[in-house]
Amino acid sequence: VQLQASGGGLVQAGGSLRLSCAASGRTFSSYTMGWFRQAPGKEREFVARISRSGGGTYYADSMKGRATISRDNAKNTVYLQMTSLKPEDTAVYYCAAGEFRIRGYEYDYWGQGTLVTVSS
Repeated sequence: VQLQASGGGLVQAGGSLRLSCAASGRTFSSYTMGWFRQAPGKEREFVARISRSGGGTYYADSMKGRATISRDNAKNTVYLQMTSLKPEDTAVYYCAAGEFRIRGYEYDYWGQGTLVTVSS
């Protein structure tokens, strides 16, 4: 599956953004989808994930209450709505497709990333 993230941009602190990730292929609904981010000079970190049906979601503590992950399997798209953005949310955001395995969730496919910049 190929993933294409979009929706990043420059936003002021306290603002909102919705990221989208469009997937190619007919197997989108068979994957758990996740969002990750990588800030300059830092390691990539988990942001949120959503189950194959969309019925289950999980968030990093840093994003709880400020992010909502959703998906539309008919459109092969996963979304990340972020509100109350902070300068420390500045990062390249990546979407990924994967599944749960013995060692936990593993993501096999990654999008190219979309840059989110939050100004203070």
